[in-house]
Amino acid sequence: MSIRLLNERELNFQLYEVLDTEALLQRPRYAEHDRAVFDATLQTARAIATDYLAPHNQKGDANEPTFDGEKVTLIPETKVAWAALSQAGFHAAHHDAEYGGLQLPEVILRTCVAYFSAANIATAAYSFLTIGAANLVKSFASDALRDRFLPPMLDGRYSGTMALTEPGQGSALGDIRTSARQSADGSYRVFGQKMFISGGDHELTENIVHMVLARIEGAPAGVKGISLFLVPKVLVNDAGHLGKRNDVALAGLLHKMGYRNTTSTVLSFGEQGGAVGYLVGEPNKGLSYMFQMMNEARIGVALGASVLAYQSYLHALDYARERPQGRAPASKDPLSPQVRIVEHADVRRMLLQQKVYAEGSLSLCLYASSLFEDAHTAPTASAREDAAELLDLLIPMVKSYPSKYGVLASDLGIQILGGSGYIREYPLEQYYRDNRLNPIHEGTEGIHGLDLLARKLSQRGGKGYRLFLQAARSSIESASGACTEIAAALADALAILEQVSTDLLAQVNANTDAGLANATAYLDLFGRVLVGWIWLRQAMVADRALEAGTGSDETAFYQGKIHAARYFMNWELAGLASQARLLSAGDSLTYDMQDKWF
Repeated sequence: MSIRLLNERELNFQLYEVLDTEALLQRPRYAEHDRAVFDATLQTARAIATDYLAPHNQKGDANEPTFDGEKVTLIPETKVAWAALSQAGFHAAHHDAEYGGLQLPEVILRTCVAYFSAANIATAAYSFLTIGAANLVKSFASDALRDRFLPPMLDGRYSGTMALTEPGQGSALGDIRTSARQSADGSYRVFGQKMFISGGDHELTENIVHMVLARIEGAPAGVKGISLFLVPKVLVNDAGHLGKRNDVALAGLLHKMGYRNTTSTVLSFGEQGGAVGYLVGEPNKGLSYMFQMMNEARIGVALGASVLAYQSYLHALDYARERPQGRAPASKDPLSPQVRIVEHADVRRMLLQQKVYAEGSLSLCLYASSLFEDAHTAPTASAREDAAELLDLLIPMVKSYPSKYGVLASDLGIQILGGSGYIREYPLEQYYRDNRLNPIHEGTEGIHGLDLLARKLSQRGGKGYRLFLQAARSSIESASGACTEIAAALADALAILEQVSTDLLAQVNANTDAGLANATAYLDLFGRVLVGWIWLRQAMVADRALEAGTGSDETAFYQGKIHAARYFMNWELAGLASQARLLSAGDSLTYDMQDKWF
């Protein structure tokens, strides 16, 4: 059975019809590019994903990294894939030409990353982390640090990580205990332990650049006293030559249910007198700097969840079209030919659910990437500010919706395959295990629910929220033809969201703890309304294309979009009103539950 990594028609629809990525060519930064450059880049990404990542996806899952006390060992195909990505320039692709980059738009880069993650999310994670760490160095490090560390990160000689979490603190970053003491030469000595550090040790590169959150001795308590440090695995002198091993030790590997070929590590800093670290930016502003990488990672994790959902969908769809089993309920002749299982209504139900989760999530992530692009290169300052504000509001849903519903899409894929779904001879069980990590990676749903309701919804006078409402209403007002009914359903959902948001903000103002108790349920409600808007956007594009006239294959593609949008409004938003009533009423059952009652 031949499985496509991603549906190229789907990607072209998202990039060039829904998002109009070609319009970026009018911006000075991309004036020397054209559509052919974008397409050739995507074709290269697809080829590397197919040739160098996909073939060892199951092998890496079955043969986890090992640590003998001195060195981490990965299956050799991992390093070959890393080299292919580096040689093709993908670690530097979005950077300026002066850094050796291709000045690719963010949305094109992230679509390339989507191919890599679809092929092998565990191996792709090393590149994904390095791209984010390099962006952090470029944005906030001094010129001297940039000159020393950025070029080898961009050409693939160094990799990168983000080191936030500690064994005793988890997501409570304000309580981190890793400390930093300034030395006479201006560098720092870092002491502490970090865990769940993906890519924290390996032999893929000659060095690893750890971006570490730590507290300078004497700094204020809480998040206001956190600083950001660049801590290399191997020391590098001013001329860029490697020296001795830094005081960063691998305490052990963690063994995950998914992403198994990505090392997950516990790192100890300063066991032999202090790990040499370099302050990035100003003291006590480290968390604000790290949010850049964290937000990039949140979109990236969501994109990974989306393409794992998409892989689950494509595999289940191919299987359903090929697997003969049973007959229609109305058929009474036991000798009549069996039908392919795609002809059974319940299988089509599950496939349709997979389609709306996978394609809705993918479209959402690419839209978020386009907002990231606009925040940096839109023609006017006001457009840049609005894009950044809207993206900041949407990040909790962008991260959480694909992570939650992507797992459901993978789960449905297993169900469609039946007994074949949960055996390792088929990839569905691995897609599910890989995908199940994503609701935890880069902040749990609960963390993002609190962030949305306690901070994002009302920050800067609720500007981001107003921008979202304006965008959604604009789509609703301009919908016509086959999309009229879809738009009306979204309008009802939007009204529900507005009322719930008003009620919850009042509850939070009256009693913060009680008001935030149902924040995760609100996050889910907002996420479903947001993806409803994403589906309306897709349906409107499809409807216009059908009105313009297309070939038979294109007609089926566009009809599928409109039908999926109708399904989303009718079924995925079906429980919105009842959930909203509980939220608006301030139902306190979860808040009132006591420990001793469990």
